[in-house]
Amino acid sequence: MRVGIIALQHESNTFIQTATELSDFEYDVLATGESIYPIFADSAHEIGGFFASLAETDIEAVPIFVARALPGGTITQPTVETLLQQMLRELKAAGPLDGLLVAPHGAGVSEGARDLDGYWLTQVRETVGPDMPIVCTLDAHANVSQAMIDACNATIVYRSNPHIDQRDRGIEAARLMQRILKGEVKPTQAACFVPLAINIERQHTSSEPCASLYRLADELLKTPGVLSNSIILGFPYADVYEMGSGFIVVTDNAPELAQQLADQLGETLIQRRDEFQAHLISIDDALDRAEQLTGPVCFLDMGDNIGGGSPADGTTILHAIKRRGGPTSFACLFDPQAAQQAIAAGPGTTLTQLAMGGKTDDQHGAPLICDVTVVSIHDGHFKEPEVRHGGKTEFHMGPTAVVKTDFGLTIMLNSHRTPPFSLGQLTSCGIAPADYQ
Repeated sequence: MRVGIIALQHESNTFIQTATELSDFEYDVLATGESIYPIFADSAHEIGGFFASLAETDIEAVPIFVARALPGGTITQPTVETLLQQMLRELKAAGPLDGLLVAPHGAGVSEGARDLDGYWLTQVRETVGPDMPIVCTLDAHANVSQAMIDACNATIVYRSNPHIDQRDRGIEAARLMQRILKGEVKPTQAACFVPLAINIERQHTSSEPCASLYRLADELLKTPGVLSNSIILGFPYADVYEMGSGFIVVTDNAPELAQQLADQLGETLIQRRDEFQAHLISIDDALDRAEQLTGPVCFLDMGDNIGGGSPADGTTILHAIKRRGGPTSFACLFDPQAAQQAIAAGPGTTLTQLAMGGKTDDQHGAPLICDVTVVSIHDGHFKEPEVRHGGKTEFHMGPTAVVKTDFGLTIMLNSHRTPPFSLGQLTSCGIAPADYQ
C-alpha cells in the first residue's frame, strides 16, 4: 500500500500590510518528492511523525509536496495558484495511492481564497475522488471551515500550546490511516464552531482556563466509538468569516455521536467564556512590576507576535524603557537596514542616532532612535536540539548585529524575522539572559 504526504502551511495575519509571496515559501520550505524526507524525517514536525509511523509498517510513504512559510501577511493569489498547480501536478504524478496524509496549518488566507485551507483541500479531494481516505492534521491556531471538515475523513489537531506535540499528532494521524486501510475503522467526523475568539494570552494549554478544557476532552476520548477529538483554539489575527474556536470529534461510523460530543464541548466553552478573556496590563504597569521581581523577567508584546505573523520590529516597549532610563534589558528587532549599518561599522564602533525598528508599518511603534555601540556581529545561524514550538531545529536570522545603548538596553538586529522559539537565538550571539533584569 502507498500513502501520499502533502502539506501547505501558512498562518496568515490579515492585519499585516506586507503580503506573503512565493519567495517566502522558497526561503522556508518548498519541496517535492524524495527531497521532503531529509527535511522532516528527524524533525519534531507532524510530517516527521507521518514518516516515523509509516516506517513501522509495510505501507510506503510517498512524499508529494510540502510548502511552508513563516507566519506573515495575506498570501498573494498568484502565489497560491502557483503552489496549488504544482501540488496537484505532483499528486497526479505520484502514481496509485491508497490514502493521503495532509498537513495544512488551518489559518491560511489568500487574496482570492479567504478560507485557503478549505480551498486547497477541496481541490485535493476532487482530484483523488470521494473514496480515498484523507487524514488531516491541523495547528491548534486554526480557523476551521466546514469545507475543511468535508474534504477529509478525519482531522487531528495539536493538543499543546506551545506546540510541542506535533510529531505525536503526526504519528496519531498515520496510525489512524493504517487502521482505515486495514478495514478496522470507518471514521466519521463532526465539528462545532463556537462564535467566540480565545485571546492568545489565554491559550496556554497547561494552565487554566485551557487545562481543564483539555482534561474534559481527554475524558470524552474514553467514550466507546470515539477515535479522536480536538480543540480548535483559533487564530484571532485573521479577520475572516471562519475566525473562532471550535471542536472536532472523530468516531467509528457514528456521525450522530461525533456531533453530540462536539456540541457538548462547544457548550462547555460558551458557558465558561468569561474565563477566556485576556488579562492584559499596560507597559508602564508591567515595568513597575518587573522592577520588583528578581530577574530575568520576560515581556511578551501581544501586539508584535512574530509567530502570529507580525513584523517583529515593534518598539513600543523599547520607547518606554528609554523614557524610564532602564531597567537593564535585551530585545530582538527585525531591521535589515540597521543590521547592515552596524555590521558595516564593526564591533566597538559607536553609531550616532541609529534608527531601529518600527519601519514595516505604522501599527507597532515609531523607530527607536538613539546612539549605540556595536557589540558583535554574527551570521544568524543557530540550532535547537530540543522539541520546541513549531517543530523546527535549524534557524537563520540572516546577518545579525548586537548593539548596546547608553540606557541599559541591548538590541539584537536581525535580517530575517525570527520568532522567539529557542534560547539559541540569544546564546548563539553571546547573550546570557541572566545578565538582564
